Amino acid sequence: MRIDRNSWGSLAAAFIGSAAVAFLFIRFVRIPYVVYPVVAILLWFCVWQLAFFSVPKRRRRGSSKAVTSVADGRIVILEKTYEPEYLRKECIQLSVYMNFFDVHANFWPVDGKVTYYRYYPGKHMLAFKPKSSEENEHSCVGITTADGRQVFFKQIAGGFARRIVCYAGRQDTARAGEQCGIIKFGSRIDMFLPLDAEIKVNLGDYVRACETVLAEL
Repeated sequence: MRIDRNSWGSLAAAFIGSAAVAFLFIRFVRIPYVVYPVVAILLWFCVWQLAFFSVPKRRRRGSSKAVTSVADGRIVILEKTYEPEYLRKECIQLSVYMNFFDVHANFWPVDGKVTYYRYYPGKHMLAFKPKSSEENEHSCVGITTADGRQVFFKQIAGGFARRIVCYAGRQDTARAGEQCGIIKFGSRIDMFLPLDAEIKVNLGDYVRACETVLAEL
């Protein structure tokens, strides 16, 4: 396990802030049954932040045919829809919602060439709301596989997320299982797959980035 390279500043702020609060309670409050619980909560918070910004080692199961999840989380949308930005046709939408306790590093879902990237500033509504897909801050990535199949996904910021990191603007190739970015705090991934993709998961399933195969192209 390693820490996401774009998250050291956030991690340092969390640790310094926690240390400062702990010092103030220890120095000025001096009431054991108040100080001890506060310090314990702050230590738990620091451990949580380490886990939150980590990039775990995962077994790669994706390929140019097998589409794996971009993120850890629960499938909250699985339906047919029209995608107007990149695919511009009917497709299958599969959305994964990440809560505060999920690892928020994101990973390429399939092997291929990055053929589309765009970032949109926007609102910060709760990520599970339907309108968040269009109105929240988000980035969009299109990938074309070696045999011409197209996969499209969005990184969507949530109510507390204030930064989306996506590597699609810096590289033109995608390899399933390698990190493609991170979303800080509660957020969602929307994936759009061809109608003839063979879906391997169900609504409500909990999925893991890199390891859960969502569909076969």
